[in-house]
Amino acid sequence: MTVIVRDFRPSDAEAWTRARRASVPWMVATPEQIVHDLTHAHPDKHYRLLIAEEDGEIIGTAQAGIAHDSPEPGQGYFTPQTLPGRTRRGAGSLLLRTAEEHLARAGATVLYAWVLDDAESLEFARRRGYEPKRSAHFQRLDLAGGGLPPRQELPAGVELRPGSAFADDPRPLFAADAEVTADEPGDITSELDDYADWLTSVWRHPAFDQELTSVVLVDGEVGAFSAATTDGERTYLSAMTGTLRDFRGRGLAKLAKNDSLHRARAAGYTDAYTSNDTGNAPMLAVNQWFGYRVCATEVRHVRTL
Repeated sequence: MTVIVRDFRPSDAEAWTRARRASVPWMVATPEQIVHDLTHAHPDKHYRLLIAEEDGEIIGTAQAGIAHDSPEPGQGYFTPQTLPGRTRRGAGSLLLRTAEEHLARAGATVLYAWVLDDAESLEFARRRGYEPKRSAHFQRLDLAGGGLPPRQELPAGVELRPGSAFADDPRPLFAADAEVTADEPGDITSELDDYADWLTSVWRHPAFDQELTSVVLVDGEVGAFSAATTDGERTYLSAMTGTLRDFRGRGLAKLAKNDSLHRARAAGYTDAYTSNDTGNAPMLAVNQWFGYRVCATEVRHVRTL
């Protein structure tokens, strides 16, 4: 049995989706999403999708690119995943080497990758020169069988709107996303300053659910939001929940997330996921209040070329 690595083809979309759902069920994956990501990727991203294949069967995947929206050049990232039970066949090594070579040619000087927090995965990364950094918990909420906190009474001057209410002019949500993203701690800083690219990569993305995204307005201004991505079937993922600087400390993000979760359950979604740095105790506590429980942990690794 021979393992090969090749580029993704549109005809792989269904099989790719099945592999991703099996490898990382806490992430939203759909055929439409993966084709959109590749078709509409910004040219400076040097985005590439790779497949590890054994006798015609997809047993591993990887997404590789350059953080083109970061003010610091040369930052590459990739997310190799091998199907459970199909490790130790060389797929991970082939995916890693192919992604590293591609990113180096694209100008990357440092590479970031998320690695599952288990002995085999961590040792795989260590042997290949990757150093562990921060870690993050993925958390799951049983929307079908679990309870949600009751809906909260809105303070004076506060309104809740779905993201779809901004369909005619989403620019206020772009500005809110840009501010919250700029303040988000992480390895790779991002500056959202390309509205046209944001419309394609976020607002019109097949997985972005405008209807289940919740926006808090304070006296008519966007104060907080909870962005939702879904697979159109059962899985809901909180893509970003945040509050703009002038409105922090009022519980508005919690208000937005609660509203979005209630509407997701009413729409028939059964599994809700979110993620936070393991050191972010306040947000972990908030998500525990909602009923989320840790289902997986990943460790961010870095290697300088």
